[in-house]
Amino acid sequence: MIERYSRAAMRDIWTEQRKLEIWLQIELLAAQALAAEGLVPPADFAQMKARAAFSVERCRELEKTLHHDVIAFTTNVAENIGAPASRWLHFGLTSSDIIDTAFAVQMTQAADLLLADVRALREVIAKRAWEHQFTPMIGRSHGIHAEPITFGLKMALMHDEFTRALERLQSARARVAVGKLSGAVGTSAHLSPRVEAFVCAQLGLRPAPLATQVVQRDLHAEFIGVLALTGASIERWATEFRHLQRTEVLEAEEYFAPGQKGSSSMPHKRNPITGERLAGLARVLRGHAVAALENVALWHERDISHSSVERIIFPDACTLLDYMLATLATLTGGLIVYPENMKRNMALSLGLWNSQTVLLALIKKGLTREAAYDLVQRNAMLTWQAKHEGRPDADFLRQLRLDPVVNKHFAGGELEKLCSLDFHWQQIGAKFEKVFGPSLSPQESK
Repeated sequence: MIERYSRAAMRDIWTEQRKLEIWLQIELLAAQALAAEGLVPPADFAQMKARAAFSVERCRELEKTLHHDVIAFTTNVAENIGAPASRWLHFGLTSSDIIDTAFAVQMTQAADLLLADVRALREVIAKRAWEHQFTPMIGRSHGIHAEPITFGLKMALMHDEFTRALERLQSARARVAVGKLSGAVGTSAHLSPRVEAFVCAQLGLRPAPLATQVVQRDLHAEFIGVLALTGASIERWATEFRHLQRTEVLEAEEYFAPGQKGSSSMPHKRNPITGERLAGLARVLRGHAVAALENVALWHERDISHSSVERIIFPDACTLLDYMLATLATLTGGLIVYPENMKRNMALSLGLWNSQTVLLALIKKGLTREAAYDLVQRNAMLTWQAKHEGRPDADFLRQLRLDPVVNKHFAGGELEKLCSLDFHWQQIGAKFEKVFGPSLSPQESK
């Protein structure tokens, strides 16, 4: 089993302490750039660097009177720096220069943790895929038996989906790695673009090509949208596993720990609670995506209607997805698979999953599609009828052999060869190679 997960690292990124640490870093980097420009005297910058500090408690105390978080912060830092050097603190900057640039740092750091989560999840999925590469189960469309697949193929599909999630997160991280120190309306009238470029480079960001007082919120909406889409993928697989755990299916189920209880009233219950939890949390992420979209339309060069929303949705969405990815990895790694039940369930459709194989074989032998379809469907319906009548000999292959119209098109043993699992497994190796590359399976590489 995977170790129980702690969200502390992600939470730390979004604490008030960490945010103000980044604010202070930006302020000092800006002062350093101004010193290099010859504006800030070296002695003043040395004083700033030596004495600059803040206290979250003091900032909160000041904000009660000032009603402005950035001014409370700069006031506290200036108190610690002292005159005359404190006059250079926040020189030529506006609040959003600090807020948005720090916000970008937080988002990229959060994205790095989420990327690590997805990579870890993909490793777990890959292990289960190779483990069950040729474990047969019925594929379902509309919830109804269709044709055979393998559980490994299902897991390979899951791996492929989270490869796309990884790529989207990488793209989103790059997109939001944008800072700005271009002033009150983005014109850089009071501060050289060289200062902005220096600060952003030191923080691993790129300067916004053009900004207003804020970095434009379509970037942030895209970031949250990717988080919500990743959550939707998590829900997709949580839902899949929940369906597979249904009593009448029971092809796979969540790990049920010793001492765990499933119901306050029914001691026999083993419920898919982890999958249900993930499905519910995905809805919260989608709600945050809607809120982020609402933040895109701000008045003119800036208003602060987005600010209160972002203080909630970004820490929550990042922490939530961090938890969900780790939880899905634990669920997938501990998933109990029942190959015998998969075989049992396949047998329920009496070999009717061979219908398309026979249909195409008849077309190859010269029948029109319509004639071949009617012939195969007639025998399929007779097979179902035999099952409903309770006849023990109900079987699609047997029914086909009894039909003289069908039999005249096939040589001895030909139908039996067509109606086999091997026929459906022909391309599984190639499909695994597309997903995982030409490398050997984990078992083969040992």
